[in-house]
Amino acid sequence: MFKTFAGFVSLAALAAPAMAQDKPYQRQARDIYEKLISYRTAKDHGQVPAMAAYIADTLKAGGVPAEDIVIVPHKETAALLVRVPGRDRSTRKIMFSAHMDVVDARPEDWERSPFKLIEENGYFFGRGTGDNKQGVAALVSTILRLKADKVVPGRALVFAFVGDEETGMETTRLIADHEWVKGTEYVINTDAGGGTLDEQGKPTSYGVQGAEKTYATYTLTLRNPGGHSSRPRNDNAIYEMADVLNGIRGLKFPAQANELTRATLRLAAKSAPGEKGMMMSRFAENPKDTEAAAYLMADPSVAYEISTTCVATMVDAGHAENALPQRAKATVNCRIYPGETIEGVKARLAEAAGNTAVAIEVIGNPVVSPVSDPRPDVMAAITKSIHARYPGIPITPYLEAGGTDGMIYRTKGMPTFASSGVFMKPSDVFFHGLNERLPVKAFYEAIDHVHDLAVGLSGTRK
Repeated sequence: MFKTFAGFVSLAALAAPAMAQDKPYQRQARDIYEKLISYRTAKDHGQVPAMAAYIADTLKAGGVPAEDIVIVPHKETAALLVRVPGRDRSTRKIMFSAHMDVVDARPEDWERSPFKLIEENGYFFGRGTGDNKQGVAALVSTILRLKADKVVPGRALVFAFVGDEETGMETTRLIADHEWVKGTEYVINTDAGGGTLDEQGKPTSYGVQGAEKTYATYTLTLRNPGGHSSRPRNDNAIYEMADVLNGIRGLKFPAQANELTRATLRLAAKSAPGEKGMMMSRFAENPKDTEAAAYLMADPSVAYEISTTCVATMVDAGHAENALPQRAKATVNCRIYPGETIEGVKARLAEAAGNTAVAIEVIGNPVVSPVSDPRPDVMAAITKSIHARYPGIPITPYLEAGGTDGMIYRTKGMPTFASSGVFMKPSDVFFHGLNERLPVKAFYEAIDHVHDLAVGLSGTRK
């Protein structure tokens, strides 16, 4: 899914091609990345199992024993687990995660082939270059480097490659209950978390995702006897649904705060102009400051970070042009702030609708995910890796407004921290869209970042 990184996501636009990357592991990682992009791992194309098999074969050729690799098939997709045993069996394992699937891309709409890695003007182009096949490549590269360097982790590592993060996250649920995964102390997710570059390419900050809003979608339905269009009636279902949606348009949830959003606001306040920066700082220090809360809630660029949001996304009504509508249906998508419930938001929607005849239903089984409070050891390892490339930049945890399969891990009792190592400019984000790209420099930095974390957090040695 598309990740905002709460203002921390960006892609580095380089005016000139990146410096050559000539180390053997870098060349190897690029070759793997090129192969990964070639698989059309979108829903209904059935390519995920083939990609999982390619990864498994690559790892076996690199020295990973077959008994440490398992492919978990599921419907048309699959997940892949790889374990690297550790020296100390008394310590709990750490897991690294990335997703193999992508949002589909229509080749006829793209300027370049979406399923062929193309390096041009300092960018890698292709579907999944950023979301999330660079993360997959980073995990594969890290495993191969550990084997090539004859590194033995102090504690066991598990690498998870999931197959349907962009849709149902069913493979994530499957592997979360797998015996290799149970008992994991925490997870590093490569599918979010990252650094910001300003429009001149200067690094400004780095965010570590520690929580996500709950993704919940509701359907609202109004029914009516209908009739002939030549004899209009006052209770037209379409008009009534328009009134319902207008009421929901005005629905505002209260401003809220946790340690993650407060940390984000403290950092943002330092660069925000004048009154806005002051109000961010005030709210971060005192979430009960009603004046500051009201100010920030009136700013759409901030409000979504500190409150639940609901928005109409689809409407379906009527059955014939010469008949009165017998049904009007609307879809409302909500991103629910941690601590609020799905049923509580449903009640607020019903209240805002102002029509007791509207039927409101929840689509599917939304996952309510807890907050992963920052761990000093994880934050220290991330800081060491990032500051090695970008000394002194601020590093802070944040709450994700979008969604990743980190929410599944958290509900299974595994704190999850998302850190991709990628630095990007907001103006260069094309995840899920046309001509998706990733700066060449960002790719190689991400490869090194994941390796840094695997080595640093597990206590590896030759």
